[in-house]
This record gives sequence, C-alpha cells and structure tokens, in this order.
Amino acid sequence: MDDIKRITINDKNYPELLRNIKNPPQVLYFRGDIRPEEKCLAVVGTRLCSPYGKQITLDIAGSLAEAGLTIVSGLAPGIDTLAHKSSVDRRKRTIAVLGTGLDKKSVYPKENIGLAEKIVENGGCLISEYPAGTRGSNFTFPQRNRIISGLSLGVLVVEAKEKSGSLITANYAFGQKRKVFAVPGPIYSQNSKGTNLLIKKGAELVDKAADILQELGFEEIAEKSRMKTGQTPEENLILGALEEEALHIDKIIEKTKLKAKIVAGTLAILEMEGKARNLGGNVYALAR
Repeated sequence: MDDIKRITINDKNYPELLRNIKNPPQVLYFRGDIRPEEKCLAVVGTRLCSPYGKQITLDIAGSLAEAGLTIVSGLAPGIDTLAHKSSVDRRKRTIAVLGTGLDKKSVYPKENIGLAEKIVENGGCLISEYPAGTRGSNFTFPQRNRIISGLSLGVLVVEAKEKSGSLITANYAFGQKRKVFAVPGPIYSQNSKGTNLLIKKGAELVDKAADILQELGFEEIAEKSRMKTGQTPEENLILGALEEEALHIDKIIEKTKLKAKIVAGTLAILEMEGKARNLGGNVYALAR
C-alpha cells in the first residue's frame, strides 16, 4: 500500500463537486484513480446493522452501482462495509473515504484492509485528506464525513442511531445542498431513530433504488431498475412471493404451491441471474 498519490485543490483533476463545498480539503491523498466528473452516491449507516439493514444496503447500493453510480462510503464496519462490498461483488467502482492515512499501518478498521485492496484492484479509489502515518481520532473521522457527502450527488442513510456519525454526514449533505435520502424503520428500533429523524427534517423517504434514481433525474434508468421479471412462470411466481418481504424457502413453497424441488432449483437460477439473494438460513429476498 505504498502507491499513494497526491492532488491539490488547484489541480484540474480535483473532484468538481468536492471543490465547491465549504472548507474543501486543500490536498487529497489517494490510491487508485480520481475521476473528477463521475456521478457518486454516498451510502452510510450504523456499524451494528440489523438483518433488515444488511438486506436494504445490499439491494439498494447494489442496484445503484448496477445503474452506473459510484458508491461512496467510509470503510467502517457495518453498513459502510456492505455498501462497498455490494459494488466490489459486482465488479463496479466504489470510493472509500478514510479518516486516517492510506498506509497499511494507519488504515482503520484493520479487518477491512483486504476490502480496501479489492476496491483499488477493482478500479475503485481510496481517498483521505490525511498523509501516511495519520492515525484516526475523534476529530478525523467526523471531519472526513464532509468529504463523503461532498463527493456525492446525495447521501443515503440506511440505519442510524439518534447520535450517529451517519447523521453528521447527512447534516453536511444538507449544508452542501445535496440530496439526503433515508430508509424508514420500526419506531421502536434504535437503529431507526436516526433515519426516522432525518425524514422528519426533510430527507426523502426511500425503499428502493428507483426512488433515488428518479429523484436525481435518472428517470429512464429508474424505470429499468423497477423491472424484476423472470424468464419462466415459476420464476415469476417466486419473485412475486418475495415482492413484499424476505421469506424462508418453506414459506415460498407454501405461497407458490410449487414442489420443493422446483422451488430450490428456481431459486438457484434466480441467484445466478442476480434477481434473488439467500440471506442465510434458507431465507430469500429480492436482489432489488
């Protein structure tokens, strides 16, 4: 991890959206490639995400990556990690903004060093305003959040507690006149306190990628992302059963009235086609 490059705010390749925020970084250190005109969407959330947050992140961030947006996040455990992985798994570009130096000794969290390498290998980028050797602190992580939002057309918050670093990112986005999106959640869930609060403050309530694409003005892409049809009657029956919620395979068999062998085989095909996802324990959901 010694191929760290440097760019200043006066360089023509400095990201244009970031250049125009209040207090932009005067210097950026990066690994990979910076593309000043690319269209980015930030996806952030809690480190301790629920299965609901995991499913939403993989579905929405993955669909946005497939639609051509570059997913930006902070490489933190939880929602950030899932947001990056949703792009890497699809061989799509993603940007991780760190609150540390980009050298191996400084990168945080240590368990995501491998993911950081995959991001670069996959054509993505690691960015920081801090030189090599800078360790993370209570100052550097909140400060980097303005870069996450500053690079992006908007910020999606999936799950967040009432006092969360993700809300810092969202508040930067509000101040930068960027779109803020939030996924609603159960009113008794601590992970939904922050997102529901953002919706009260004016964030756009979203439950699928098409909502974000449409709000950003990508109507044609949004319409395509809504389409989730199978190639056989059996595929369509299963996709229809999963439309409202994730289901255990036994429940899918019950709802579709199909034989267990057919359901199992069709689910395997839908997974390969990227239309359904096994969440573990034979619970399946749409890969929206």
